[in-house]
Amino acid sequence: MKIVVTGTRGIPGIQGGVESHCEELYPLLKDENHEVIVVRRKEYISKGFETNEYKGVKIKDITCLKSKHFEAVIHTVLAILYARFINADVVHIHAIGPSIVVPFARLLGLKVVTTHHGPDYDRQKWGKFSKAILRLGERWGAKFSNRVIVISKHIKGIINTKYPSQKHVHLIHNGVNLSCATNSTEYIKSLGIEKKSYILAVGRFVEEKGFDLLIEACKNIGCKEKLVIAGGADHESKYSLKLKEMAKENGVILTGFIQKDKLSELYSNAKLFVLPSYHEGLPIALLEAMNSKADVLVSDIPANAEVGLAEDCYFECGKVASLEKQLKEKLSKESGAVEYDMSKYNWTYIAQQVKDVYDSLM
Repeated sequence: MKIVVTGTRGIPGIQGGVESHCEELYPLLKDENHEVIVVRRKEYISKGFETNEYKGVKIKDITCLKSKHFEAVIHTVLAILYARFINADVVHIHAIGPSIVVPFARLLGLKVVTTHHGPDYDRQKWGKFSKAILRLGERWGAKFSNRVIVISKHIKGIINTKYPSQKHVHLIHNGVNLSCATNSTEYIKSLGIEKKSYILAVGRFVEEKGFDLLIEACKNIGCKEKLVIAGGADHESKYSLKLKEMAKENGVILTGFIQKDKLSELYSNAKLFVLPSYHEGLPIALLEAMNSKADVLVSDIPANAEVGLAEDCYFECGKVASLEKQLKEKLSKESGAVEYDMSKYNWTYIAQQVKDVYDSLM
């Protein structure tokens, strides 16, 4: 079976939740019966990752105009044409924006699987027109895909309620690298910080991540712990520039986009991991922090609530006073390793579930 994957910016070493999802999933899924080709946006290739294969997964680079609003859809159209050209058995489209082209893929005779990673139309960065397109992508993806994968119960509820005619909806969670924790401190020392002396946040510099709220809260309570934010902006915006200015004024450490060993070290040695998001599907950053046995504090949005943390691990979304209160409570306690049940987030198990979805189409 030949499977073409699109909707993602690509793998490996590219920032983003969908990208991390694909980087972990597809090397475990490919075998003698499943050939996987990930179509990558050439403009996002990271230095050192100029390759046409990653852990047995083939990489096809296709150039596309780098644009906040149009690149995902245009690139997905090009990927579908490529899939038709090579006679792919299945096209797997990730995210609801690119899913607007599902009817086009079906008209070309392709079998389509879509993964709904979250209602992106809830994100603050999109205007009315973009949100309308995203809703249309969700609708057409749900109505015309042969199979729909959702990464959380919350998203499954959305699809079942809005599109009850789609009978092939599969709940398959995001996963986490189960060898994430580390005792190393070399990288954090290079940043000028010590073990358990800092608060960590991880993600892209977009409004829905709420990093400005976190900086404000830390400032207001006079945090003695350093705030470290790992991530960056795909497209520089007013918000990302404002966030960098806020970070500079408040002594926040910005690491830029990092992966693997460096990120694992930050998770493992943090006094507290904070995810103040307004919107998530099922956040890989939170799962990685939990897998590293970090104490966590997250907004009480449905995706975070679904993980099932203790009550004191949540604050009221968007409310700086609530965040300040919970930060004070968390930081006043002695920090130590926290044990979480991570069994259902095992990538090997997840890969088999996705493989079963593909096989059901044949």
